[in-house]
Amino acid sequence: MGTTTCSGTREETLTRDREKLQEPPYYKVLLHNDDYTTMDFVVMILEMIFGKSTEEATAIMLNVHHQGQGVAGVYTREIGETKVAEVHQLARKNQFPLRCSLERA
Repeated sequence: MGTTTCSGTREETLTRDREKLQEPPYYKVLLHNDDYTTMDFVVMILEMIFGKSTEEATAIMLNVHHQGQGVAGVYTREIGETKVAEVHQLARKNQFPLRCSLERA
């Protein structure tokens, strides 16, 4: 059974479908420095919530400490929002004021 291509309509449809598909926007999840949250807790957050190795987590924690903030990861909006909520929940549970935010990448 062959496909009928009347003036390339099948090819045009495939091209139009591909053009419609767009990557969702990505967002950076940022951790912000404060004077109370311990460095060890920030490293633990980065390992547990963001799946970072100890070396990666330590490097990000040092960025937070020295530069005021650090990028924990880049995600779609929904995943980023979930990560921010998890950080805030765990920080509150451990009585730390750690702030985490979402910024368009």
